[in-house]
Amino acid sequence: MRKEVGKDDTLYIHVTLIPYIAAAGELKTKPTQHSVKELRSIGIQPDVIVCRTEHEISTDMREKIALFCDIDQEAVIQNRTVESIYQVPLVLQDEGLDRIVLEKLNIQAGDEDMIEWKTMVEKILHPTKSVTIGVVGKYVALPDAYMSVTEALRHAGFSHGASVQIKWVDAEHVENCNGDLAKYFDGVDGILVPGGFGDRGIEGKIRAIQYARENKVPFFGLCLGMQCAVIEYARHVCGLAGAHSTEFDPLTEHPVIDLMPEQATVVDKGGTMRLGIYPCKVMPDTNTYTAYQDEIVYERHRHRFEFNNAYREKLISQGLVLGGTLPNDRLVEVVEVKDHPWFVGTQFHPEFKSRPTKPHPLFRDFVAAALTYGETR
Repeated sequence: MRKEVGKDDTLYIHVTLIPYIAAAGELKTKPTQHSVKELRSIGIQPDVIVCRTEHEISTDMREKIALFCDIDQEAVIQNRTVESIYQVPLVLQDEGLDRIVLEKLNIQAGDEDMIEWKTMVEKILHPTKSVTIGVVGKYVALPDAYMSVTEALRHAGFSHGASVQIKWVDAEHVENCNGDLAKYFDGVDGILVPGGFGDRGIEGKIRAIQYARENKVPFFGLCLGMQCAVIEYARHVCGLAGAHSTEFDPLTEHPVIDLMPEQATVVDKGGTMRLGIYPCKVMPDTNTYTAYQDEIVYERHRHRFEFNNAYREKLISQGLVLGGTLPNDRLVEVVEVKDHPWFVGTQFHPEFKSRPTKPHPLFRDFVAAALTYGETR
């Protein structure tokens, strides 16, 4: 990169661990010195070293790192472990990293403005409320699989000054439960069913959605979660016994979720799903419109199966509400349920557009509904 664009337009930042040896009661810089030596062996000389550390790095230690790694002392940046990851930009700013980057790359910029970020961090560190969301999935042993979802929930919590606690609910456990499901959702203020693939745990997700609908618990379904909501509604409200998705039961009598027509001839599946951003026409007088306050929104997709329009009128006549469709009305994008505090399922993935200082409107309103439910539960 440096050879291609030149030294003046590149900056190497090396992030390194400064381990603390408890027995000796001191931090060790040798690993950092060795890692810089290895970088130099392939032609990379760091301009800045960001030191991950559990303890304060002394001035003497900074001088030592700067000397042996041949960088400016001010370019040795301390990045101590903090309570929230969202404090890190403020820590790096206090260390002067932003100024150093601008100077070394000769970038002219105005004064920094971190007021909004600082306000957000203050809310994170000092929440005034708490809410618990039950996330029903099959990868709960590996929660990082749902990282974008849990972060979007936390973003929504920030906007309400609330701490969002995640209660992981294994869909397979719910599926195999012979008794009351209440034990899985004890203390839960809202239920979310995220996206996924494969039939493992599907019946558990459908049972969890039925519990949310019948017990008036705020519910949010994402992609597969929306499809499971349609299946649950078809079975238990519309009386379509055995209703299912042809993804899981190709011979189902009532394929309320079916393969998209343009996918019917696809044999090689790799990279052929409906991917990327598409417009959604939001219907008036819905929770979806209340959240967005806009008639057309754009959301990201990743799916191959969809709401089967052959069953649209049947489900609508029994109280299912369409919160959004494609502008040409062909694809159902959002479903809701009448006479429920907050029940929304989206074919798209709104979690991908959530930001810490700008939570996604649907996540924001879902958490708001969960907070209200928690106050009255």
